[in-house]
Amino acid sequence: MCNLYNMTRAVEAMRQLFAGLENRAGNLEPGDVYPDRLGAIVTATPQGHALHRARWGLPSPQQFHSKSGIDRGVTNIRNPAGPHWRRWLSPNNRCLVPFDRFAEPNAGKGAGNSWFAPADGRPAFFAGIWVPEWRSLRKLKDGETTDDLFAFLTTEPNIEVERVHPKAMPVILTEPADWEAWLSLQWSEARVLQRPLPNGSLVATFPTDAVSDSSYADLFGNT
Repeated sequence: MCNLYNMTRAVEAMRQLFAGLENRAGNLEPGDVYPDRLGAIVTATPQGHALHRARWGLPSPQQFHSKSGIDRGVTNIRNPAGPHWRRWLSPNNRCLVPFDRFAEPNAGKGAGNSWFAPADGRPAFFAGIWVPEWRSLRKLKDGETTDDLFAFLTTEPNIEVERVHPKAMPVILTEPADWEAWLSLQWSEARVLQRPLPNGSLVATFPTDAVSDSSYADLFGNT
């Protein structure tokens, strides 16, 4: 299950992908994104598109809250048609999550992660769901907070990811037509996008966490 990804794309690069993009996120700092941290998302607006920051982890079902009421959030959604998620399947609650590479844990304690990136270097997005202004208890010390939350869908793995994680991979969209379809179509049509990338579409960038983020930026550039 993907619980770590890296995003180095700058606001200007996002504007080149989405004409008339409204920046509601401020400057985007490159780096790794972990659960419950802020990540960039793109949503549809009546005027076009907007770039936001949101907290990674959608509201979880009540039975998974701690005894003290803490909701740690759900980062990956395999069955979006389930009763808990159906309320957020309309285009108003869909988003695109930009990333450069994502990590899957290697088998074995302390084995680190394998990282995957689009083989052709094209811009890619996770197919996401977002819930704006959700009030919940995420950390006891912070009390209740109101946050924009997001997560993304998973599906069966393609051959590259299956070697490391045989159960699932994130739903990844690399075609502009698919980006717009995810943000605009009703669920009955958009659901076909919950599918693995074709075999050969991903490359393992580093087999473990041995390479630092700074080395990654030197090799691939901060676009």
